[in-house]
Amino acid sequence: MDTKEALSRAAAYCSRQERCVDDVVRKLQGWGVDEVEYGAIIEWLLSEKFIDEERYTTFYVRDKFKFNGWGKVKIRWNLKQKKIKGATLENALETIDDHAYTEKLQQLLESKLKQTEGKDRYKTKAALIRFAQSRGFEPDLIFPAVEKLIQNI
Repeated sequence: MDTKEALSRAAAYCSRQERCVDDVVRKLQGWGVDEVEYGAIIEWLLSEKFIDEERYTTFYVRDKFKFNGWGKVKIRWNLKQKKIKGATLENALETIDDHAYTEKLQQLLESKLKQTEGKDRYKTKAALIRFAQSRGFEPDLIFPAVEKLIQNI
């Protein structure tokens, strides 16, 4: 594939949805584009705002929290896998409202509690903690929320 075709395909790829540099690099590598060529393609995509890491990170954080019910730990880890770090990552995570964050944790725990009823109190508590941690919520939020929920059992 020549550079012009790769640039055209990469621009179309970025136009369909928000992408980060790492996503585009992987796609270009999959297409067999040379490293020198894809460096120039990435630079052009960045300069023309086809790729904007801050915009991507903000949308990613919002969507993973709102639709997937992920906590900040899991979101942070996934974005670091995509080579997004530093202020861009932290600023995007700060856009999550604290009240909405604890509310989402509470909703997820209540939903999980309905699935675990019938077990003894300690097994239920352990299941809820494991579940919340797997969703990426912080332990200092999980433990009080689980204790509050378990009191009613």
